[in-house]
Amino acid sequence: MEIREPNQITTKSTPLSFENTEIAFRHESNADLKRAYWLFKIINLNFLVKIGPPITNFAFKIGLPIKPIIKATVFNHFCGGETIAECGPTIRNLQTGKVGTILDYSVEGENEEAVFDETRDQIIATIKRAKGDTAIPLTVFKVTGVGSFEVLEQADAGIPFTSEEEIAWQKIFDRVDLICHTAFELGVPVMIDAEETWIQRTIDLLALNMMRQYNQKKVIVYNTYQLYRRDKLASLKEDHKAAVEEGFLLGAKLVRGAYMEKENKRAAEKGYPTLIQPDKKATDRDYDLAIRFCAEHLDQIAFVAGTHNEQSCKLLADLLNEQQIEHNHPHVYFSQLLGMSDNLSFNLANAGYNVAKYVPFGPVKAVLPYLFRRAQENTAIAGQTSRELGLISKEKNRRRI
Repeated sequence: MEIREPNQITTKSTPLSFENTEIAFRHESNADLKRAYWLFKIINLNFLVKIGPPITNFAFKIGLPIKPIIKATVFNHFCGGETIAECGPTIRNLQTGKVGTILDYSVEGENEEAVFDETRDQIIATIKRAKGDTAIPLTVFKVTGVGSFEVLEQADAGIPFTSEEEIAWQKIFDRVDLICHTAFELGVPVMIDAEETWIQRTIDLLALNMMRQYNQKKVIVYNTYQLYRRDKLASLKEDHKAAVEEGFLLGAKLVRGAYMEKENKRAAEKGYPTLIQPDKKATDRDYDLAIRFCAEHLDQIAFVAGTHNEQSCKLLADLLNEQQIEHNHPHVYFSQLLGMSDNLSFNLANAGYNVAKYVPFGPVKAVLPYLFRRAQENTAIAGQTSRELGLISKEKNRRRI
C-alpha cells in the first residue's frame, strides 16, 4: 500500500500540554493577540452575535462601506483571504508552527450552474496549489458548493427526476468526479464535507463511489462522519467492511457535527424521529469510539480527527503512544479551524503530530454566512469562547502586553 510521505520522522515524544500558551500563540504578533482578545470579547456577547447577521446584511444591501471593517476584524481572524494567493501569508505563518493548511473555498448559499462551475474550478485550483507543497497536506469541498441542494434532496428522497433535473444531477456527479480525479492525478487528498441528513445519504454514496475508483493504492478521497448522529458510528464500520471486501482504502474525517438545531427543528416539524444523539455525552462517546476504531485499523483507514475537544485530542494522542504508532503517521491527522483552538493545534504539532487548520477563503460578502456560523457555534459550545479568552489573556499576561 502506497502512503504519502510524512513531513518528518518523530523519534522522540515531546511532552504534550494544551495549557502552553507560548507555543499556542507563538505565531501571533502582539497586535494579532490584542485583536483576537477583543474579537472574542465581542463574540462572547450573545446579543451582538444574534443581531450581527441582519445588521451586516442590511448594511451591504444599502451600500454602506463596511467591507473594510469586516475584513480587518472577523474576516482576518477566521479566514485566509479573498483568493488563494491572499492566503499565502497565513499558510506560511501556520507552517512556522508545523501546522498545515486546508484551503477551504467557503462561498455558501448559491444556486446557479455558473456559480457551481466557478466553485468547482476554485476547488481544483486549491488542489493544484497543494500539489508538492507539504504545507497544504489536505484539501476539501462541499457537494452543495458544486450542485443544487434541491436536486440532492430529491435524490435522497428517491423522487424521480424530470429530464431537466437528470441533467442537473449528471452535472453534480461530473463536477465531483472531476475534483476527485484531479486529486488522484496530482496525489493530493481531498475531503468531502458532511451536510444535512436529508441530503447526506446521496453524498455518502457519491463519496464511496469516488473511493472505490480513486482509493485503490492510497487514500485520496475522504468522506465525513458526523458523530452527533446516532447512526454514524455504525456507518463508519459498514464502510470499513465494504472497503476491506471490495479492496479499496477508506478515508474518514470524524467530526461531531454542525447542524444540530436545524436537524432537530426539521424532525419536529415533519414528525419523524431525529437522527441526532440524545445528548452531548452520547455524541462524545461515539466520537471517541470512532477514533479508537480508526486507530485500530490504520492499515485500511486514513482519518482526520476534526475536533476542538481537548479530551478527544488527548485520547487520540495517547492511543498513538500506547500502540507505538509514529506521531506523524500519514494516516492520522488532527484538524481545527483557523482562529480557534490554537492551544490544541500548535501544541499537538509541537509534539510531532500531524495537524492541519481549515483556512477558509473567498470574497468577503460571499463568506459572511460562514463567518456568522462560526461566531454562533462559538457561543453555542459551552465554555468555548470563555476558554479562548482565558488562553489569550494568559498569553497577554505572559508577554506583559
